[in-house]
Amino acid sequence: MTDRIQAPSRSAFSSDPLPEWLSRIVDLYNSHACNQFVIAGNIQDLFFVSDTSRLATLAELIQESIVPRFNVVLSYDIGNGVRVERGGEIFGKWNEKPEVTSKNPRTAIELITYYLRYAANIAQLGQPRIKVAVILKDAHLVASEAPGSLDTHALAFLIREWSRDRLLSSYDIVSFVLTESFSELHPLLRQNGQAARILVSLPDASQIMNLLQRSIKEYPVAMKSLAGELPHASRKLSGSTLQSIQDLIRLKEHRNEPLKEEDLARTKSALIEQDCPGLLEILSPKLTLENLHGQEALKKHFRENIELWRQNRFDLIPMGYLISGPVGTGKTYLVKCLAGEADVPVVILKNFRDKWYGSTESNLEKIFRTVRAIGQCYVFIDEADQMLGRRDSASGEPGVSGRIYSMLAQEMSNNENRGKIVWILATSRPDLVEVDLKRPGRIDWKIPLFPAATPEEGFKLLQSICRRHEIELGEDAFSVLEKELPDLLTPGEAEALVMEFKREIAVHNSDPLQVIKKRLEKYSPPVPREVLLAQIDLAIRDCSKLEYIPPRFRAERVAK
Repeated sequence: MTDRIQAPSRSAFSSDPLPEWLSRIVDLYNSHACNQFVIAGNIQDLFFVSDTSRLATLAELIQESIVPRFNVVLSYDIGNGVRVERGGEIFGKWNEKPEVTSKNPRTAIELITYYLRYAANIAQLGQPRIKVAVILKDAHLVASEAPGSLDTHALAFLIREWSRDRLLSSYDIVSFVLTESFSELHPLLRQNGQAARILVSLPDASQIMNLLQRSIKEYPVAMKSLAGELPHASRKLSGSTLQSIQDLIRLKEHRNEPLKEEDLARTKSALIEQDCPGLLEILSPKLTLENLHGQEALKKHFRENIELWRQNRFDLIPMGYLISGPVGTGKTYLVKCLAGEADVPVVILKNFRDKWYGSTESNLEKIFRTVRAIGQCYVFIDEADQMLGRRDSASGEPGVSGRIYSMLAQEMSNNENRGKIVWILATSRPDLVEVDLKRPGRIDWKIPLFPAATPEEGFKLLQSICRRHEIELGEDAFSVLEKELPDLLTPGEAEALVMEFKREIAVHNSDPLQVIKKRLEKYSPPVPREVLLAQIDLAIRDCSKLEYIPPRFRAERVAK
């Protein structure tokens, strides 16, 4: 390996250094540390090429900016077969029509391997060297993680040999194995110690600003409102791909509509959900802690942490919260209020589990990559006892539950995320969440939510929700309703009740207080009392501070 690959020039619009992943490729090859790069992550995005403002695919970036001096560049994907991207005349002296025999993966990989050995052999004989670069696209479709045939194992073995065969690694040969996720790739390639694993991150704010700045001239209508707010707009769009942002700008230009600052949060959510379909949802904060009924001690704690967050005291910010309590106590609502108070988005993890082998892990990798790119945010996992997996491998797919648990546990305890990503787990069964996952360093605060502990609390809860629906209950209404108020009323129950009140008042044009009294007289709680009490007990057991527990339940904890 005597030649060097080129360090791409900086973007025409930026003096920032190269992305870390790109610099790492250049350094590793030029130092003779390795000649194969397994590249995963944001590989389907667009990238700025060299010192121009042109955007290109990753394969084009490799050809034009990383290996511009290599004589022959071969690419392969399962749809197009082997293609000679550069050096057709040189390659043609060895094989005039590679595409005729290269549609089949096994045949294609063998063809490339034979040519690499040919190039190395003629170099050994003292003839002019042929510098060869190979770009293997969507490698997970050729050599996947799933249990496969002997052919699949043979393919993975041959690709790995491009980095291990001393004859090949000693001369001017480099290979780039592109895959969306390391988890989907065959273990022989994923665990190859002679190859470098390169993770392509989502674009940061400076790269997004480059794109926006370039777009001002090309798409004047779409960029009209943002032209003077590029740094702010770039931060707001962090977490989106350059491809999705460019597509949005083109669509706005086509519709003759400007992209406005007030649209950025909604736009960002839509772009991220589009890039991660079905995996996550972004909630733009609209509520604040003022919208949360009661819970004064809890509000005080959250506001103190938010103030530390704003002061950049990231070392004092909790890594995560566990919110537990009976069904209907407003766990999701609390998270929305908290995010609005902090003015950061909430990333809700949805159904990332998949029936296909390796896809669940791949989905998690994509989610983690997106969340890191968003910046400061809350990551919310509802029904955490079901979503997080367990250490054992008792699930239907061998080992999946344990691998999910391990990936989540590692990400949640990554101290580099402190002050940027706060994990919030919500469950009515905290006893089913793995103990190790709830330890400090992953979950620093365990917060219980309870139903109304007294008739007065129940009335105030009902009163506040009625007010939101334009039904006024004066303070004197408490004496009328006190005996009928359900014990241990939850916000979820109260919301459902108020909707019934509202309908009855509208249909019969009746007096609100009499409608409410009559309905409460016949009310039957939707959750059996013994279930509710059991869930309250679990929330009490998993609680960080005694002051979060109402006096009615506090004595019970002290006794235990």
